[in-house]
Amino acid sequence: KKLLKVLGSDFAISQNPHMRKGGLIGLAAMAIGLGRESGNYSGELINPILECLSDADSRVRYYACESLYNVVKVLRENIIPYFNEIFGATSGLVADPDQTVKNGSELIDRLLQEIVTENSKFDIENFIPVLRERMYTKERFVRQFIVSWLTVLDSVPDSQMAKYLPEFLDPLFIILDDPSPEISTMCEKQLGEFLSNIIKNPEQVDFAGMVNILIVHSQSENVTLQMMAITWIQEFVSLAGKDMLPYTSGILDSVLPCLAYDTQDKKTVREIAHVVNENLKQLIEAEHGNSQVDQSVLYPNLEKTIQVLTKHLQRGTQQSKVAALDWLHHLFIQIPEFMFAHVNIVTPVLLKTLSDHSDEVVILDLDVLAKISSYRGDKDPKSTSVHFKQFITNLLKLFSADRNLLELKGSFIIRQLCVLLKAEDIYRSFSELLVHEENLRFSRLMVETLSTILLTSSELYDLRSMLRELNSRDSCQLFCCLYQTWCHSQIATISLCLLCGCYSHTVDLIRLVGEQEVTVEMLTELDRLVQLLESPIFTFLRMELLDGDQDLVSAMYGLLMLLPQSEAFRIIQNRLACVPQLQSRDKPKTKKTKKKIKVAEEIDFAALLDHFQEMTEKHHLLRRKEKTQMLLAKHNQS
Repeated sequence: KKLLKVLGSDFAISQNPHMRKGGLIGLAAMAIGLGRESGNYSGELINPILECLSDADSRVRYYACESLYNVVKVLRENIIPYFNEIFGATSGLVADPDQTVKNGSELIDRLLQEIVTENSKFDIENFIPVLRERMYTKERFVRQFIVSWLTVLDSVPDSQMAKYLPEFLDPLFIILDDPSPEISTMCEKQLGEFLSNIIKNPEQVDFAGMVNILIVHSQSENVTLQMMAITWIQEFVSLAGKDMLPYTSGILDSVLPCLAYDTQDKKTVREIAHVVNENLKQLIEAEHGNSQVDQSVLYPNLEKTIQVLTKHLQRGTQQSKVAALDWLHHLFIQIPEFMFAHVNIVTPVLLKTLSDHSDEVVILDLDVLAKISSYRGDKDPKSTSVHFKQFITNLLKLFSADRNLLELKGSFIIRQLCVLLKAEDIYRSFSELLVHEENLRFSRLMVETLSTILLTSSELYDLRSMLRELNSRDSCQLFCCLYQTWCHSQIATISLCLLCGCYSHTVDLIRLVGEQEVTVEMLTELDRLVQLLESPIFTFLRMELLDGDQDLVSAMYGLLMLLPQSEAFRIIQNRLACVPQLQSRDKPKTKKTKKKIKVAEEIDFAALLDHFQEMTEKHHLLRRKEKTQMLLAKHNQS
């Protein structure tokens, strides 16, 4: 022991490099000489050598490597208590500038790996922090050294390395981004091995401890790294199931942008991201029907998930917007009671998304808005949802604020809504709101848009049929409701009355219009009406001309008189010329016609006519005011 102290203290740490070399040779010789007894002096043998491994003299470092190799070879399992110190000292030597030192360190490394694989007493749990500390290095050879050790440890039977993955998964993914193909491939292979072990023994895995690490790396610019991270996430969602739901927001934030990848090198990433997205969505579907307590546990970060989805709706690609809307629609179906707590956050973003250039996005957006609007909770299913009324109000405000949206997509949006929701409710709500609208120009524009859709769209066939029959109290009430608002446009009001078969009232309207100022806008609308009268929608009206209905004939001649001698004039003139000049005769009325007349008699047409005159006068005053303002503006400029 005294001799070891002399060699270790007086020689190995001497100021003279030759004495240090001699001391190192002496320590190795002592270990070989002691043989099995050397285990009693492990500390005295190892510690002086470790100090020399960082010596400034490369020859001393080489002698230290040689000495350590011989000492370790004799001590074998007796080095276990000092293993972390030995590993820490030798890990830096793999990048030593001196090749002989590097070669020596490689010999020590192989010997250490051999001892670890043979010894069941090796404490992996205590070693992992030491390993992890060195994994963040950028030195190429050290990274290679570290990955090789992970491979060795993973090969040790019952090492249960999957249990310690959260400790070193992050630096291992960083190493995967190494520019050296050799190191990157080596790391990729080992990550694949770890994933295979996870799939085989998922019960040993701390999924929650690793998923956030994967989420971070799944947003990498490195395709290999990104694909590996998303592949792991895919397996985690598959293996951990509902335990992944608390991390939904992070996972979606990482996979949704990948859905837009269109290059060949990222095709696999896009496909895996799609699978992850769908599988995660199915987890929520699988939990549908659980108690509220269970759901509150499963969806603790619902608000964060909604924030991610709305973020992608506002700033994402078309593909991510589509996926985000699919998610929102799915959530409103599966967990409506939770989603409606956040409806005030979601709805403004959905309304803004209606301006998107993609029709697919707009259709899906309307689908979500329709789902929100039709939700009644425990209320009477026959009543209109509060959310529906609020949606129509907000939509009308949006059209008023963004006229470009109304002109480009207004008709498309309204038609789609009539498919998704009840057309009668939509038209009634629009009408009730527009009746109180102070902006007369906007009201006129909306009425003309709604009227055109009503008279042309196949989606509104049922609503047209209801108005055309006018044989129930509901249909008469709807007619009166629409009439109140349709008065913002004189020609739209006439077209509504023609559709509903109120020909006598139509004649009265035409006479009033004839007494008013004729504008270019009115003539344009009148021309459109003539074109519509020749469309299949008004086939019934053209057939009724054969019955010799004097009110209808008078209405048609009234339209003829309003028109200048244009193409529209000749169309009506030709149509009326085709009507046979039969003598008026009283035809027996069918039960259907009698019922229509009986119900329609309850409509106060005199009051409606007064309202029409009132609205016409308001628009006339508005035109005069605008003309005056234009003249004043020109005068001021001059």
